[in-house]
Amino acid sequence: MSFVSLLMVIVPFSPPLGSSDGQGRILQRFPEKDWEDNPFPQGIELFCQPNGWQLYTERQPPAFFVAVLTDINSERHYCACFTFWEEVDNSQPQKSLSSEADEDDDSGILQPAQLFAPKSLVLVSRLDHTDVFRNCLGLIYTVHIDGLNVQLENLIGNLLTCVIPIAGGSQRTITLGAGDRQVIQTPITDSLPVSGCSVAQLFRQLGIINVLYLFCAALTEHKILFLSSSYHRLTDACRALLAIMFPLKYSFTYVPILPGKLLEVLSTPTPFIIGVNSFFRSETQELLDVIIADLDGGTVTIPECVHISLLPDPLLHQTQTALSMVLDPELEIADHAFPQGSTQPSSPKIQDKEIRAVFLWLFAQLFQGYRWCLHIIRIHPEPVIRFHKAAFLGQRSLTEDDFLMKVLDGMAFAGFVSERGPPYRAIDLFDDLIANEVERIRLEEGNPHKMMNHVKELAEHLFKNENPYPAVAMHKVQRPSEGSHLQLHQMIFPHLDEVTVQLFIDHAAAKLRSAPPAVKVEKNCMVPSGPPLGAIVDRNGNVLANSARRLEVVRNCITYIFENKMLEAKKLLPAVLRALKGRAARQCLTQELNLHVQQNRAVLDDQQFDYVVRMMNCTLQDCSHMDEYGIAAALLPLVTAFCRKLGAGITQFAYSCVQEHTVWTNMQFWEAMFYSDVQNHIRALYIEVSEHELPSPDQGELVEEDKCALEIASEQRRLWPTLSKEKQQELIQKEESTVFSQAIHYANRMSYLLLPLDTSKNRLLRSSGLGDVESVSNSYVTNSIAGSMAESYDTESGFEDAETSDVANSVVRFINRFVDKVCNESGVTNEHLKALHTMIPDIVQMHIETLDAVHRESKRLPPIQKPKLLRPALLAGEELMMDGLRVYLIADGREEATGVLGGPPLLPAEGAIFLTTYRLIFKGTPSDPLVAEQVVTRSFPVASLTKEKKISISLQMDQFIQEGLQLRSCTFQLMKIAFDEEVASDLAEVFRKHIHKLRYPQHVRGTFAFTVGQSSKLVVEHKHKEKNQSLKTLSKNLMKNAKKTIGRQYVTRKKYTPPTWENRGSIQSQVDEDEISVSEEVDQSSLTMSSTIKSSDRQTMSNVVERACCRDYQRLGLGTLSNSLTRSKNEPFRISTVNRMYTVCRSYPGLLIVPQSIPDSTIQRISRCYRQNRFPVVCWRNSRTKAVLLRSAGLHGKGVAGFFKSPNAPSAGPSQADSISLEQEKYLHAIISSMPSYSDTSGRNTLSGFTSAHMSSSGKWGSIRVSGRISSYNPDIGTRLAGKDSPQANGGPSETHFLRQQRAHLYIIGDKSQLKGAKQDSFQQWEVVPIEVFDVRQVKTSFKKLMKACVPSSSSLDSNMTFYRCLEESEWMCLLHKVLQVSVLVVELLDTGSSVMVSLEDGWDITTQVVSLVQLLSDPYYRTFDGFRLLVEKEWLSFGHRFSHRGAQTMTSQSSGFTPVFLQFLDCVHQIHLQFPMEFEFSQYYLKFLAYHYVSNRFRTFLLDSDYERIELGVMYEEKGERKNPQVYKSVWDNIDRLNKKTPIFFNYMFSPEDGEVLKPYSCISNLKVWEFYTEETLSEGPSYDWELIHGRPETTEEAERQDTSAPKSQRKIIWPCYDNKSKVEPDAITKLFQELQSLEVELGQVSEKWKDTWDKIKATQRTETKLEHRHTLSTSLLMSSNLSHHRRVNLQESGVGSSLNLTLDTESSSTSTPSGSMVGGRPSTSTLYSQFQTTESEHRSFEGILYKKGALLKPWKPRWFVLDKTKHQLRYYENRQDKDCKGVIDLAEVESVTPGTPTMGAPKAIDEKAFFDLKTTKRFYNFCAQDSHNAQLWIDSIQSCLSDA
Repeated sequence: MSFVSLLMVIVPFSPPLGSSDGQGRILQRFPEKDWEDNPFPQGIELFCQPNGWQLYTERQPPAFFVAVLTDINSERHYCACFTFWEEVDNSQPQKSLSSEADEDDDSGILQPAQLFAPKSLVLVSRLDHTDVFRNCLGLIYTVHIDGLNVQLENLIGNLLTCVIPIAGGSQRTITLGAGDRQVIQTPITDSLPVSGCSVAQLFRQLGIINVLYLFCAALTEHKILFLSSSYHRLTDACRALLAIMFPLKYSFTYVPILPGKLLEVLSTPTPFIIGVNSFFRSETQELLDVIIADLDGGTVTIPECVHISLLPDPLLHQTQTALSMVLDPELEIADHAFPQGSTQPSSPKIQDKEIRAVFLWLFAQLFQGYRWCLHIIRIHPEPVIRFHKAAFLGQRSLTEDDFLMKVLDGMAFAGFVSERGPPYRAIDLFDDLIANEVERIRLEEGNPHKMMNHVKELAEHLFKNENPYPAVAMHKVQRPSEGSHLQLHQMIFPHLDEVTVQLFIDHAAAKLRSAPPAVKVEKNCMVPSGPPLGAIVDRNGNVLANSARRLEVVRNCITYIFENKMLEAKKLLPAVLRALKGRAARQCLTQELNLHVQQNRAVLDDQQFDYVVRMMNCTLQDCSHMDEYGIAAALLPLVTAFCRKLGAGITQFAYSCVQEHTVWTNMQFWEAMFYSDVQNHIRALYIEVSEHELPSPDQGELVEEDKCALEIASEQRRLWPTLSKEKQQELIQKEESTVFSQAIHYANRMSYLLLPLDTSKNRLLRSSGLGDVESVSNSYVTNSIAGSMAESYDTESGFEDAETSDVANSVVRFINRFVDKVCNESGVTNEHLKALHTMIPDIVQMHIETLDAVHRESKRLPPIQKPKLLRPALLAGEELMMDGLRVYLIADGREEATGVLGGPPLLPAEGAIFLTTYRLIFKGTPSDPLVAEQVVTRSFPVASLTKEKKISISLQMDQFIQEGLQLRSCTFQLMKIAFDEEVASDLAEVFRKHIHKLRYPQHVRGTFAFTVGQSSKLVVEHKHKEKNQSLKTLSKNLMKNAKKTIGRQYVTRKKYTPPTWENRGSIQSQVDEDEISVSEEVDQSSLTMSSTIKSSDRQTMSNVVERACCRDYQRLGLGTLSNSLTRSKNEPFRISTVNRMYTVCRSYPGLLIVPQSIPDSTIQRISRCYRQNRFPVVCWRNSRTKAVLLRSAGLHGKGVAGFFKSPNAPSAGPSQADSISLEQEKYLHAIISSMPSYSDTSGRNTLSGFTSAHMSSSGKWGSIRVSGRISSYNPDIGTRLAGKDSPQANGGPSETHFLRQQRAHLYIIGDKSQLKGAKQDSFQQWEVVPIEVFDVRQVKTSFKKLMKACVPSSSSLDSNMTFYRCLEESEWMCLLHKVLQVSVLVVELLDTGSSVMVSLEDGWDITTQVVSLVQLLSDPYYRTFDGFRLLVEKEWLSFGHRFSHRGAQTMTSQSSGFTPVFLQFLDCVHQIHLQFPMEFEFSQYYLKFLAYHYVSNRFRTFLLDSDYERIELGVMYEEKGERKNPQVYKSVWDNIDRLNKKTPIFFNYMFSPEDGEVLKPYSCISNLKVWEFYTEETLSEGPSYDWELIHGRPETTEEAERQDTSAPKSQRKIIWPCYDNKSKVEPDAITKLFQELQSLEVELGQVSEKWKDTWDKIKATQRTETKLEHRHTLSTSLLMSSNLSHHRRVNLQESGVGSSLNLTLDTESSSTSTPSGSMVGGRPSTSTLYSQFQTTESEHRSFEGILYKKGALLKPWKPRWFVLDKTKHQLRYYENRQDKDCKGVIDLAEVESVTPGTPTMGAPKAIDEKAFFDLKTTKRFYNFCAQDSHNAQLWIDSIQSCLSDA
């Protein structure tokens, strides 16, 4: 029974001045002293007016709501609050109002006549009877307002003393003495919540999905906030949420109505369910982790940072279906043509219970079988129960389910276990459901109608529980007359007489004391457990995934082992190990092994022991940490049973071989095991007791044996009160001893499994190993044992003892922690606990001593043979990230290595996979024993990984294989690996994480090119800079970074030398030193014309932005920075510095070629019309026709029309767009007017002029040289470009036929889709050629298909999907065809004298491909080593191809995927190389080398997206001298140069170019070949592109030794196509001769000569011989007499190995120079490719005259004739003016400074001191003397000018 307290709260309203918030205070309270069981809640006045106390000008209707307060004991108090308004005495508020008015300076406010203040009646109760409270308080108000003839004191006295029954389904009629009558019904079962209609209302307000979100959020402990303008609804919503959570009880903060003054409570870190008035909505907006449910708006807002775990899938769907059937039964028949009757939803009260029934049904499914996972570890004096979560989740197969995991870990479930765990208590509807209805629920799962019937039955129970007597309706409560609250003059609520009320209370209390105590009858009984979990899961069929056949195999194998039929067992073992993947097989194994244990011991021989241990390891290895409870628990007694004899008195147990599993270091596992065993022993204890007591033991045994522990515990709890004190004490003592003995037993067990066999190795403290990827410890142990252990042993005891002691200590600590926890929970006495603590170190020490003997003996056993792991060779600076993991390399779809196509089966191979900072390397030997002496290597750079996925692999091998990985690389390599059984699955996961970390570093600084040589842990996170920095800070950053890079006061930059006549091929680094002014701002006025550049600006700029482009521009005669005397003013182009600070275009280089007449300001405006601001710039000029090639991005959409439409169209007015359009036109005109052909013919070329120009052009089609060939016209350029092939046979040459008769001076190649609607103007000088281009997405998709075609992951079963079919479907060849076709077209146009502007996409992908190929085809210089390097640096690196983005090199570009635009370009070069093998100085291997290393990230060359980024990161001007490690090259070019000096691997022996040759390759798909780079593989050594690794090995000597010892061998060599490196095993003739020459030199003890010197000597002698033989003809030789003079498409191999040396040398004789550069053989050498760009002699001799030069040490001053050559960037000197032989060269790129000097010893006499000057280079110091001071100044100025021009 319960009493209520009543109090009255009134607001006398005395607010502080100017505030509207009053303060409520308590006027009267009854009773005046607290009830014992119902203390008076503090701060209640806040809850009476949650929005704050304030006055109103109008009388409000009375309001009622119930607030809920929770006291310190977690008891809830229901505060029913009835509020009405009373008139306030007007004098005081007027004062306050007038004072407010004064403050507002507005005296014209009308004073309100009346003000009303709220007054509240509050009733506080422990019981929640909302309607009764409303009626009672309403009655008091009615009596007062209507002036009924009843005393209020009597009403209140009656209310306070009426006794309400607590529970049990009773009803009671109460009256307050005003003619009223109410019936109070109490629920039958107290534990079931009472909800009224609140649940149904909540679903109506928010909808099914929203409420389910809130339900899951409440269960998984999130913060939930309800908003509504109604307090009553807030209370109802909170009550409803709690009702659907039954049987779980919410144990966190629960405040259905939170007053405004307490809103800071919402910032609490703990979960809560709180309701707040919508008035405070704005204050709730900042809450970041609170789920807000707006009841009025029907929305639930879940913040981004909150993740709600939802119900597991089938349950979620079933719940939603059931709820929709309850809430909207018409939905099901809405589509029926003839709906049967009306199916209206139930009434709200019934619907409410139906919804609750659905949730009850849901919990029954979630928690079914939970009682079977309760461990009862003590029965007396109080039950102690633990829930075995791992067993519950594992048996339900829900270990991965996030929702259930969180629920089981939550506070609500902990409360559920402690409340419902005890086996002897009262039971309710939920217990009944779990016990008896599980089977029914399972059967009805798929049938919604049957399920609904069940739900309705449950709903009936719930309804009956709330309304035990539904027929009773005897309520009679007076209500106030209508509108009574609006009466003008109402009585003030009177002050009540406390004495009268108190008399009532005392009288009632006396009556109660004399009455008999009302005791609620507790119906305790045994709680039924329901069907066991195993049965449930079996029927679900999850366990039966393993077929009976597999279990049979496991049983047979174990039988064979114990019958000693080892051969049979060996055959079955691989199948058994595979079968053990399944749970049923693992359980079967433990059961079978159990059968072979007699008296806790089973002694085996070595082979048996080995097999059993392997099966145990395999069983344990595949368990997840949650699932191990079942398997590891079953194996625990077995590992201490199976053993083998090692020697006299020494036995090794199986536990010493299965310690490497993390389960043994999991504290929760040991606790669960301990509790489980304790439960079994306590059960046995009581079974024994009952056996002694029962008269007929036979029957007793049968009865008791079948009982589970909970049933026995229930029986014992029932009997407990009947036992004597002594008996009770005896039982408590027995239980305590049982627990204590188990604790000792477990201390032993744990020491067995935690102490390693070799105690010198500290296995437990593995925290520094690979187990912690994120430095989070992998087990409970490593955390608990961390910390110093020095105090535990004698530090002077020597190293080994300390080490052992360290292990012992860690194990002792772990066991101590375990013992403390379990003993405290299970009530072990302190004496026993102390005894345990003293015992544990002794147990551990004893065990260590035993293990030492076992370890010693076990070492003598022969180990199981597994192949030794081979270590891979590493590059300098490359470090291992992980030790090798033993794996199998599985064959993929390439069949060469599997032996299917003949040859040895190299795959599958057994070995290890190594992860280094640079590569992934597999190294091993084939599994086939017949091939096992070969080494198989497969590797690729980590940076080239494009896809990684988990696969499962089954192999017929002796070893067991667990899951594998498939790793695909864009270097056309694929690794399918399967991890060996010894590799733990967590280690494989660590391996994957490491790969991902290396593949996608946070910033480009994390790539191998930057971290090489550092420890990988030193990778610095690069902070992202703000996007828009001012120019000033940008220039500062550029300078600072440059300085940082070099690390000294001056910034030295590595400048590119133009290849000189003398030393082509060896590029010197020339260093120019200039101090950089860091604070220098960019002066806009200095950016206009080149002539106005200040010298200080020049220096800064040349330091910051000079690169390869400039050298090329000078070579092509395209412009200069200075306007000195030697340059003519009328040069058409200039080098503009408008972009020197990268302000106009971030992705362009700093120096650009633009028309001379266009000022920089115009350029800045024009650039805005183009995408990415990439405006048209000149990148190449044809030396013969002077036509130029321009590149740009496509136009922005808006600029197209204005640009290409007729310029003469009338415009409405001069707008900005028009002016930009005109400037663009002007720009194009400036380009056109720069062409000589334009000026010759006054801007028009006739058709005849065009034909003659066309016919005189020479070119090479395919590989046939033509000269002056008359060509016929073919149909128009449009069809040719739109991708339609020319009609000529073999895809051969077709001349272009233009859209109009005259030739345009400028063709703009643009994207067809972009140029729609552009009209062609016949009067303009340019013509737009729209072509269809592919976008990068097509390249990406095509490349993926190409990779799958060339490197398939598995053999295709579809006979149609052959290699060529897959290749065709990839469309890679089509893309190559399109690029080549457009390039050839542009070449033709340039060759006929028209300029071309390539303006496609963003100007950095296809544009770059086309302009690079055009230059390669048109200009022989780019087909040399230096030229090709320069071409790539200029067009790809400087002009901002996005290497990092397209290569997905970092985390940020990961999502964009890998797009090989550069690889496509290299493939095109490869196609051209195949067609013109004599035109390229470099070999095909050179292209493959670049293709490999452009994705490998070994070098920094191809990192970052533009020069701007390279400067910002400080990698643009790195010096060679900076390398700490001589082997680590930062630039791929440096590496190539170094290798080229060592070996001719990059050199093309057939190089024999013709002057000025323009190549025009066939582009038809039938003429294109698949690049070997995509398909070749060398399993013997891995990719050959990390040259140092393969050629740095001394393998030849070993082979020689082997051959000597063996019998005479045949000369035949077998070359395996996918294993051997063909070029190495069978080199071509010339390489072979070089090798023989080298070995002869070594034999003779000579210093071997460099290959290039040898080659050049042979060529020179060949040339002289040819000269003598053929005096009259220029260079006819063997080669020329063959048809090769017409057809030069030739392969070395085809021409016969023997003759290839002579053949190539003959072709060389026609062109290649000797090293000295002299003119031999009839014409100048090709290495001097400057020749075709020579204009006049004067241009070569920029300045010349006589200077005295001081000789070397002790040599005199001598006059010499000096020539300053700007074009070659040299200062040469001769004996005299007539001398033709140069005596020396000073390379200006090496010059550091030119300063006035002083005369030194031996200087010419009588010459002015000012005539001396000094020149300092990086190599030496030169002293010069001119004829006079004026001459000296001229020399200094000229040299300075030359330096700044560069």
